[in-house]
Amino acid sequence: MTVESRVGEVIESCTNYFVAQCYELYQYPAFGSLVKTRGDSNEDIFGVVSNSLTSGIEPGRRPIARGRDEVNEDEIYRANPQLMKLLKSDYKVLVIGFRKNNNIFQYLPSKPARIHSFVFNCTPAEIVQFSSSLNFLNILLKSRLDFPVEELVAAVLREMAGVQGDNRHLFLVSAGKELANLLSQDFNQLKAILTGLKNE
Repeated sequence: MTVESRVGEVIESCTNYFVAQCYELYQYPAFGSLVKTRGDSNEDIFGVVSNSLTSGIEPGRRPIARGRDEVNEDEIYRANPQLMKLLKSDYKVLVIGFRKNNNIFQYLPSKPARIHSFVFNCTPAEIVQFSSSLNFLNILLKSRLDFPVEELVAAVLREMAGVQGDNRHLFLVSAGKELANLLSQDFNQLKAILTGLKNE
């Protein structure tokens, strides 16, 4: 794990998710991407980015519009350099598994991530290793989100498919079969996810 692959730091943590803060504004990992952080007992905790938010640092104080006389958005930040200190970018990560002693487990770890743990993008090799099993889909499908869970599931599968190389088609076929099994009683939800994968 290198400084270059670091994408934030845990600022809130519980068993099934954690919230991380970016070191630079708007530099959050992609929606649906697989990231990892350190847990207790020398575990790597894996999760998927489920929501991102940039807001004011002071609770209850919303940013105000500043661009009336500016040509573009970048000029707003140049004219108001203090904004970089008054705003923050956070993202929420749903925990879908962990790695201990080089073994991947696709269920929740016994303890949550620690506050101030670093968060890293997973390497393509780690994504391939993690996605060799699709048991995590059940965790995602049962997640309570502020938007349709189908959007997240499709985004996760698109991100994972992108690193499968020659096995990309096989991965998506396997994912489709697993989803058909899990959603045998909910055709509309299955269709929504598969529609989100149609360009893959």
